[in-house]
Amino acid sequence: MAAAAQLGDLQEEATCSICLDYFTDPVTIDCGHNFCRSCITQSWKGRDGNLPCPQCRDISGKNLRPNRQLRNMVEMVKQFHLSPVKPPEENLCEKHGEKLRLFCAEDQRMICWVCRESKEHKTHSISPIEEAAEEYKVKLQEWLHLLKKEETYVQESKVKEEEQYETVRNKLRTEKKILESEIEKLRQLLKENEQTLHRRLKEMEKKITMVENANITKLSNQITSLNAVITEIGKKCEAPAWELLKDVRSTLSRCRKGKLQGPPDRSVETRERSIFVTLRPEERSKKCKVMVTLDPDTAQPRLHLSEGRRRVRWTDTEQRLPDTPKRFTSWRCVLGSEGFTSGRHYWEVQLLQEGGGWIVGVAAESVDWKEDFTWSPEGGVWAVQGSVGLYWALTSPETPLAPRVKPLKLGVYLDYEGGLLSLYNADSMELLYSFPPAPFTQRLFPYFYLWGAELRLV
Repeated sequence: MAAAAQLGDLQEEATCSICLDYFTDPVTIDCGHNFCRSCITQSWKGRDGNLPCPQCRDISGKNLRPNRQLRNMVEMVKQFHLSPVKPPEENLCEKHGEKLRLFCAEDQRMICWVCRESKEHKTHSISPIEEAAEEYKVKLQEWLHLLKKEETYVQESKVKEEEQYETVRNKLRTEKKILESEIEKLRQLLKENEQTLHRRLKEMEKKITMVENANITKLSNQITSLNAVITEIGKKCEAPAWELLKDVRSTLSRCRKGKLQGPPDRSVETRERSIFVTLRPEERSKKCKVMVTLDPDTAQPRLHLSEGRRRVRWTDTEQRLPDTPKRFTSWRCVLGSEGFTSGRHYWEVQLLQEGGGWIVGVAAESVDWKEDFTWSPEGGVWAVQGSVGLYWALTSPETPLAPRVKPLKLGVYLDYEGGLLSLYNADSMELLYSFPPAPFTQRLFPYFYLWGAELRLV
């Protein structure tokens, strides 16, 4: 322990009081204190006349005497590998070499007692280092508390932001899956419609060809028959009177038969209209037209009904509705509130939105709305479908339709006793399709199916 203390004293004697490091090229000034040549030169830089000793403040001259013995001693001390730096509490004023014992509040830095007496700090608020340290320690602890609270708030905000963004991402993923599913369904529907349409067009082309051949053959036969009659009549007209009048009754009979054959049947181009079409407009309204409203207990959750239940539109938003026994869950359908078991009834449906699709007609009460069902009379549904400018009757197989004018308002005519359902373009009363008569045995409800569309009962 004594040897360690002696080595510490020896280390202190080998240390410059200005740079706090081992002497480098040590010199002695007039007062007898030793410094590194570069340190004392830098300390006196810019001074003329009186040069104070950085350690004792005595006035000295510029006479710097090399201290070779001290230099040799420093080299010996270095062999012990001791650190020449003094403890932090012995920090000295760079300007005066005195210990830093005071703190200037205005400049917020530590000073020595010589600095305190200078003009620079004479009017400043000065306090001992220990007191200043306690005061600033309290302030720093207050700031530490505030900063920790701020850090906690920022951390909580970060967690909330991350949770919100994750929620948005999850919602986006869900919406993306729903959208992809809907697109896939529409793609499949379009594909099926395309295949169905091609099949119907081929069937229609085949039927037209058959009827054309039959009508052309009939017309050709009629032309041949007429030519024969014309030739015979021509000869009769040139014959003498007695020959012209011979068998004149038979000749006139053949003339009448040739004239009364008439044009061929054009049932492919124009279908026979129901008795309903022959009624005057005022008779239709008085005798047949009924007020149809929509049944909210049957509407699929993505179908939104108006307050008066006379309007329905399809949206992407699914409503939270009670799952009633009659409610459609898979198909975007809704029924009319009124069911029919007798009589003649007529109602009209306005098509309000382009770009989607619709099915309009009637459905039997026995159809199970919770399960898959077939859109055909065999499945209990008599209806017409329209989508992307194409129309067809939902028969088995489906029948393509080619209306002269795009229907914007549909007329639905039901003759229960006659087993007849017909759909019209309500503006022009062009017949779109009339289902073959078949006996109705169940209650029938107005039926509506739509996607990307909006319908209104008028």
